[in-house]
This record gives sequence, structure tokens and C-alpha cells, in this order.
Amino acid sequence: MRYLQAINLKNKYALVTGAGKGLGRACSIALAEAGATIIALSRTQSDLNKLEKEIKKIKGKIIKVHCDVINYSDLQLQLSKIKTIDVLVNNAGTNIPEPFDKVKQESMDYLINLNLKAAFNVAQTVVKKMLKNKKGGSIINMSSQLGHVGMAGRSVYNMTKFGIEGLTKGMGVELAKNNIRVNTVAPTFVETPMVKKFFKNKKFKKEALANIPMGKAATESDVATAVCFLASSASSMITGTSIVVDGGWTAK
Repeated sequence: MRYLQAINLKNKYALVTGAGKGLGRACSIALAEAGATIIALSRTQSDLNKLEKEIKKIKGKIIKVHCDVINYSDLQLQLSKIKTIDVLVNNAGTNIPEPFDKVKQESMDYLINLNLKAAFNVAQTVVKKMLKNKKGGSIINMSSQLGHVGMAGRSVYNMTKFGIEGLTKGMGVELAKNNIRVNTVAPTFVETPMVKKFFKNKKFKKEALANIPMGKAATESDVATAVCFLASSASSMITGTSIVVDGGWTAK
């Protein structure tokens, strides 16, 4: 009997939202490396075209979906064309750091619409397909260490990511009987284009890294590998929880 389960996603179809940049791009490539056919969803066609070239370089398979997840009707239309989804990486999201007393209504609305409502809508649409196909599946909601602890200047982001953690637990409990597992990956600051912008503020970068006991930011590979583990049968008894890729930030 073999005790080590491999991360093998051959013959699996994996939908990744926000696939064109940062963690979405990294997760798409990693899942393709593990054998999955990638259903890459992005609102930016040029990013999808670049990702297609990268995935084809490694002999991977990709289906491009040009769509903004906030646009509910277009989301439904585009995903109606996809028959099978075995894995969802619910990754599309952003952050608009603002002091609590200066949070703009438009900023809050946008973060809630993208980070929470769109994530819910994508998950619900995918779950309906999974239930219809009766094959089970794995859903990975992209969270954050800030879905576990608070941070100044990021209260709305905190709110949306704590919401994602709650949604994940509720989904995990309810869908377990259907062999649909639901988990989050919760990274610390990762070396993505978005974080690199934040780190241009040297004071902020110094403070952020000082909060990570391991003393460094996470890499896109660190996060993508955790996503592939949760996507595969190697994690078949893990649901309703979070893999925190934070270098010890939340352990303090």
C-alpha cells in the first residue's frame, strides 16, 4: 500500500477566476503542471492570451473565458458554455487600503461586490454544475491572513476576507455529503504585482515583513502549491478549513 498520495489532476477541469495576473496566473500554471485543463477567466483579454502562451509552453490545455465576475449576467452566460468543472479556484479580488474613518462608499461597494458577492456567485454557479454531474469536486476560495487577523488601514478587506472564511465553512459543512470539498488558502503578503505596489512604501514593507516570523514575503509558488494540494485527492479529508501560508504571522 502506498501512503504518499500524489498531486495528480489529469482529466480534471479547473476554473480559475482572475487568472490573468498574480496568484491567478500562478495557480493556473501550477494546476496545468499537475495535469488539469485550465478554464482561465479574466476580464483582460491580453492577459488571457499571454497565459495561453505560457500554458502551451508546458504542453498544458487551456480554455479562455473573457468575463468580469462582477457582471452577473455575463458570468452566467459564459459559464453556461462550460459543461464540467471539477475544481474552482475562486481567486478574483483586490484591496483598496484606506484608514477606517476615510473609507469611501465606492471603495467599500467595489470590494464587497468583487471579493464577496462575485465570489459567492461564481461558487454557486459552479456548485450547481458539480451537483448536476454528481462527481464531487474541490473549491478553493482565495482568502488572506487578513481573513484571520485584523490590520490597520484594511478594515473593509478584513471584512470581505472574514466573510470568505465564513462562507467557506458554511459551504464545506453543507456540501460535504455531495463530496464537494470547500477550503481557503490564506496567504500573507505575496510577491505579486499588487503587493509590489504596496511595498514601494518602504516603511510599510519593513513593518509588514517584521510581522512575519520567517522574515520574508511568500512566493506565488508557495500559494499555488497549496492550491494544487487542496484541488487534488491528496487532500480528500480536508474541508471547511483554511491553509494559512503566512510564515507565522497569525501564530503570534
